[in-house]
Amino acid sequence: MYKRLIAAIIIGFSLSFSYAQNIDKHKLDDYFKALEDSHKFMGSAAISQNGELLYTKAIGYADMETHTRPNKDTKYRIGSISKTFTTVLVFKAIEEKKLSLAESLYEFFPAIKNSHKITIALLLSHRSGIHNFTSNDDYEKWNTTKKSEKELVDIIVKGGSDFEPDSKASYSNSNFVLLSFILQKIYKKEYANILKEKITNPIGLKNTFFGGKINLKDNETNSYRFTTTWKKEAETDMSIPLGAGAIVSTPTDLTKFAEALFGGRLISTKSLAQMETIKDNFGMGLFKFPFNDKTGFGHTGGIDGFSSVYAYYPSDKIAVAITSNGSNYDNNGILITLLNSVYNKPVIIPDFSTIEVSDQDLNQYPGIYTNKEVAAKLTITKSDKLLMIQLNSQPAFPLEAKQKDKFTAERIGAILDFDLPKKQIIVKRGGGTFIFNKE
Repeated sequence: MYKRLIAAIIIGFSLSFSYAQNIDKHKLDDYFKALEDSHKFMGSAAISQNGELLYTKAIGYADMETHTRPNKDTKYRIGSISKTFTTVLVFKAIEEKKLSLAESLYEFFPAIKNSHKITIALLLSHRSGIHNFTSNDDYEKWNTTKKSEKELVDIIVKGGSDFEPDSKASYSNSNFVLLSFILQKIYKKEYANILKEKITNPIGLKNTFFGGKINLKDNETNSYRFTTTWKKEAETDMSIPLGAGAIVSTPTDLTKFAEALFGGRLISTKSLAQMETIKDNFGMGLFKFPFNDKTGFGHTGGIDGFSSVYAYYPSDKIAVAITSNGSNYDNNGILITLLNSVYNKPVIIPDFSTIEVSDQDLNQYPGIYTNKEVAAKLTITKSDKLLMIQLNSQPAFPLEAKQKDKFTAERIGAILDFDLPKKQIIVKRGGGTFIFNKE
C-alpha cells in the first residue's frame, strides 16, 4: 500500500509538472505577434513553475519617441498589485507583534469617520466603508502633483464614509494608502525601505522597487493609451498611491514573488490562509482566479496607461504574470491564453479584422445609454471616424466594427450589438448579457 501511495504521488506530480513543460512557445510567440501587429498590447509576460522560468515575452515599445524596445527585464508600474506586497508587509508586522488585525484605525487616524469601528482587517479586505479618493471627479486634476501625508489624509477625511464598516465590501485605494502610512509609523521608515528590507532583498527581486519619476535609462517604460495611435499618458506622482499602487516590477519578478509568498518564504501558513479567505469577492490583498477546475490567487493592477495581472496556482506551483505599458485588449484574455498553453488547451489566435463603416452610418450610434439595474452609463461618441465608448467616468477608448451594428470593445472583452429601432445596446461580456437604453 505504501509503494502504491508513493507511486500515486509521483504520478500526480509528474502529470502536473508535465503541463507547463509542454508549452507551445512558438504558438504563444504567434499570439503575441498578432497582438502587437494589431496594436492591441505593449508589454511583457512570464510563466514559471517550481521556480523555473518557462516562458517570457516582451513586445511593443518601452518608449515610442526613441523607438526603444522592451526586454524581459524592462520594468513596469504594476498599480494595484502593490496591494499584495502591502498586505504581506502588514502580516509581517503582525507576526513581529507590531500590529494586529483587530487594531483600530482610531489609534492612527482618529479624524477619519468611523475610525473607531474600522480595524486593520477591514482595511485589508476593503470593508472599511472609507470613500475611494481616486474615484473623485477632480482626482486627475491633481494626481501628477506630489502630496504629503497630511494632504492625503485630509482628502480621505473629507471623502467620508460610503457605508457602515463591515456591512459590505467595496474597493478603495484609500484603505491601502492609510495602511502604507501605518507601516511607516510603526517601522519609523519610508515605505520604499520597508519593502526593500522585508520583501525584495530577502527573496532576491532585483527589478522590483517603490517607484519614482519614470527613468528610461534604468530600463523603465512610459505608458500609453490607444485611440487611433498610441498616445503617451501623464505620470501619477508616486507619493499618492504609495502601497496601493506605486510599486514597479517585471513579470519575472512577480512570478518569483508569488512563488515566495505561496511557498512560505515570506509569511506563515496561517497568515497566508487569512489572505486567501474570500468574502464578498475580496480576500486580503488577493482575489480568486479560477481556471476550469483549478483555483488560483492573485491580483490585477492599473495606473495611468499601465495595467498588470498575476496569478498563482498552488496545486501545480504555476505562476503567470503580465505587465503592460499600453493595452487596447482585455488582459484577462491574455491571461487565459497563457493558462491554456500551460494546461495543454488550444491557443487561439484572435481575428482582429474589422469592417469599414461610413461616416454617415457612424452618426447613428452616439448617445448616452444607461442600465439602471447595474447603475452603469455608456457614453458613445464619434471621433476621427471611430466610435468611442466611455463607461461611467472612466477614460474613453475605441470600438471596432465587426459586422453591421456590431462592435467589439477589446479592452474589456465585450461585444456590443446596437438595436437602432429600439434605441438599445445589447452588451455581452463574461457570459452575461446587459441591455442599455438610450436616454
